[in-house]
Amino acid sequence: MTRQRDVLGQTIAMKLEAAIIAGELEAGTRLDEMSLADRYAVSRTPVREALQILVSRALVTRIPFRGTVVSEITRDRINELFEAMGEVEALCGRFAAERMRMEERARLETLHEDMGQIMAAQEIVAYEQANTEFHQLIYEGARNSEFHAMAEAMRLKLAPFRRRQLADETRIARSHREHTRIVEAVMQRNGAAAEKALRRHLTSAAKAMLLHWPDEAAVSRKPTTAS
Repeated sequence: MTRQRDVLGQTIAMKLEAAIIAGELEAGTRLDEMSLADRYAVSRTPVREALQILVSRALVTRIPFRGTVVSEITRDRINELFEAMGEVEALCGRFAAERMRMEERARLETLHEDMGQIMAAQEIVAYEQANTEFHQLIYEGARNSEFHAMAEAMRLKLAPFRRRQLADETRIARSHREHTRIVEAVMQRNGAAAEKALRRHLTSAAKAMLLHWPDEAAVSRKPTTAS
């Protein structure tokens, strides 16, 4: 029962985050637990869990006397997130290139080859899942529990944005080419090259995300209630 509730919470969170990133739920929109529970035909418990996930990713904010409202996502905020992730992943990449075991390097290379086939088949969801595994292999290979924890925390915050920019087939192709440089650096045990490749990879991802993002939500909107 607990597992099912967790899955429901994650599913609802993904649907809400997609609506927020797409602009369907505007900044200031109040997310009412009862209305959302009715909408998704669930109890309020998985809705609470979903909202807590969104709070942890700074997509919504709990405000006294108003409840949970959609946060304003600015271009500066997105830049900050990708910049921070780029630095953390760059360090993980440098250490991974120097510290990964041979079987881990082989696993990374094989996964990258598999991702090429997934990309060719245009299986976006499968590519996104493989992309997450790819980056987690880098975190694990760094052999530093603190950097690993920081990378995972940042990954969760960036997950909605990464999903959005990987929905573009052109971006997937470019991402795969960037992964090629990362894998080459890791296989060559070239820490400096891996660090540089990962930092550029996140910078590229940020540019792709911001390409179609509005300059700013300059117009203040009257809060509404999501149902």
